[in-house]
Amino acid sequence: MSRLRVHASVDERDFEVELDVDAGSTVAVLGPNGAGKSTLLGVIAGLIRPDRGRVELGDRVLTDTEARAAVPPHKRSVALLAQQALLFPHLTALDNVAFAPRSAGRGRSAAREVAMRWLKDVDAVEFADRTPHQLSGGQAQRIAVARALAADPELLLLDEPMAALDVATAPAVRSLLRRVLREDRRTALIVTHDPLDVLALADRVVVVDGGRIVEDDTVQRVLTRPRSAFAARIAGTNLLGGALEADGLATEVGLVHGLVDDDCPSGAAAAAVFPPSAVAVYTEPPHGSPRNTLRVTVGEIEARGATVLVRASSGLSAEITTAAAVDLTLEPGVTVWFVVKATEIRIHRVV
Repeated sequence: MSRLRVHASVDERDFEVELDVDAGSTVAVLGPNGAGKSTLLGVIAGLIRPDRGRVELGDRVLTDTEARAAVPPHKRSVALLAQQALLFPHLTALDNVAFAPRSAGRGRSAAREVAMRWLKDVDAVEFADRTPHQLSGGQAQRIAVARALAADPELLLLDEPMAALDVATAPAVRSLLRRVLREDRRTALIVTHDPLDVLALADRVVVVDGGRIVEDDTVQRVLTRPRSAFAARIAGTNLLGGALEADGLATEVGLVHGLVDDDCPSGAAAAAVFPPSAVAVYTEPPHGSPRNTLRVTVGEIEARGATVLVRASSGLSAEITTAAAVDLTLEPGVTVWFVVKATEIRIHRVV
């Protein structure tokens, strides 16, 4: 187990990140496309040289731009597991896994012994003699996991490892990774868009946006009290940012009232968070004076079995029954009113 420390800037990509990962922990890295997630992995793996910065793994310095030091990727003890298995097509599964210890200087027999041990550990011994074209996506990804671990890396970088798998296969690979990470207490970073990966694998979450870390907290806190729009989407909840005033939270869609956290003083930057299931939808301005009435334009409608998710062009969502959606005759482009009770909204500080 090794602690990871990264402080790096890449000017061309407007990337500047400082990150510490405790030894033996798994950190999920979230963020929209182009946010800088791949740049972060590239800097750590030695595939991207930062303009300024330093990368440490345990007691070793992998990158130090001031000292003009850069350990080559293959000598970093960092294993990268990507969306695609990227197995050598001409080698059997056994020899693909044995490639890692062979590259580290082990003899053929010893490397194959290590490889077989890892194939057994990922429940893939039966595929040992198969070549990649004879493997399903899930089987190939198991072999890729075994190959990564056979290198005995100090750090695992997982780049959307379940993204290319079908819904029937992904849970098995996710379960495998969870077992490996928990039992071996390996230090790992996992880039993902799937909240199931976050819940199953991670101890902590960082959200990257615009080349900066905009959120860094425990899994529970990020998914229940997100402070960024992307984290809110991952958590399946609504988020409105603004400044807290005496009468409520001033947002771009108007004043929002809710239950305010004790540590959120007037004038602070804050976020209102509420689930789509707490939103009622009206095609006319509601009568009376409901506490939170938000005028929105329907962007898209998604059927979810007995419910329908109504997404506004502003990014807010409402989850209503299918019967209600039929009665309202909703369609993209129409104006509706989202109504939310103040008791359903939590307002918390974001900085």
